[in-house]
Amino acid sequence: MAASAVNSLRRPIRGPENAVGKQQAGAAGFASGPSAPRDGRAARDVGERTMTPTPEAAAPDTAQPSRSFIEDAAITQYLVSDQRCLMVVPVSDAVRSPGGSVSAGMVLTVFDVGASHPAIIASRPDWTATQDISLHGAEPITEGPIVLDNQLVRVGKKVVIASTAVYDGHGLDDVDKLTRLIDQAGPSEAPTGLTRAGSGLITFARIPRAAAPGMDDYDPGQWIGQVHRPAAGTPVESSLYERMGLKLVDARTGQFDLERTPFVTNSIGTILGGALAVMVEAAAEVLRPGLVATDLQIHYLSQVRTGPARTAGTVLRDAADHAVVTVRVTDAGHGDQLLALATVTLRKG
Repeated sequence: MAASAVNSLRRPIRGPENAVGKQQAGAAGFASGPSAPRDGRAARDVGERTMTPTPEAAAPDTAQPSRSFIEDAAITQYLVSDQRCLMVVPVSDAVRSPGGSVSAGMVLTVFDVGASHPAIIASRPDWTATQDISLHGAEPITEGPIVLDNQLVRVGKKVVIASTAVYDGHGLDDVDKLTRLIDQAGPSEAPTGLTRAGSGLITFARIPRAAAPGMDDYDPGQWIGQVHRPAAGTPVESSLYERMGLKLVDARTGQFDLERTPFVTNSIGTILGGALAVMVEAAAEVLRPGLVATDLQIHYLSQVRTGPARTAGTVLRDAADHAVVTVRVTDAGHGDQLLALATVTLRKG
């Protein structure tokens, strides 16, 4: 499993210094100590997979850059209950792909972060590692904010499963109002004033808490009912891909390289699963210019040990209005070890 973006916003719920970038707990109106991975998860072999801890996007210790790509997203988190976490993200260049649309990879990243909170509560005394994650797009998000309603689906002895409903908030960012509107709508109805933008499913594997050094006292259950907002920061500059350092090597094969820099790694130096998701999206879109990634399904297999992470894509279907692409992500500096397998559906923007 790969270092996901889950713990990226985990520490925000702990207090003033959080993973989103020293966020302050705000009045209601997507973990770790210094030795814990910035993605909140420590790598651990489970079966044939190397599980990577849920990601935490705490500010890197090195001088450049001072933030991470998850911190840039300025995420507001509301832990509604022990089974539910609402995430609200403004639409900005921090979450847009170079084509101008909201990045499906970033939506998946925020889902990973938000779903991790109730998953950790349900898994105590165990820890969690993201195993599989999927996102299925509906209507495009045109206005924002991006709203994700993450809820537990099943808690088992070996895995925890959560779902998300994604909405375009159309200017509404009040978490209390958003929660009421979502609760008032029927299962098949869109909440008043919101547009359904997609849905997702995530599987966390339960692993011993010893796999996450420094996280013994981490318990998001202590912050149920709290809203945590991002600290004010300067607007991001340049595109998401440029800030991440994502380098296009060969458009014909969908090859992008991503080095292990503080902007995209956790404290033990492995690339976050959310960053790999953005790589997958980029690889698929470069293979089919003019189409936009709407659906992603990713199976995390191992963590980056050396880098760079490298993508390679294959077009499975090429129809008039959509395409399906598979993407492999490998560790180019570690014998091309397989990091993730993904399937991406693209449609006309």
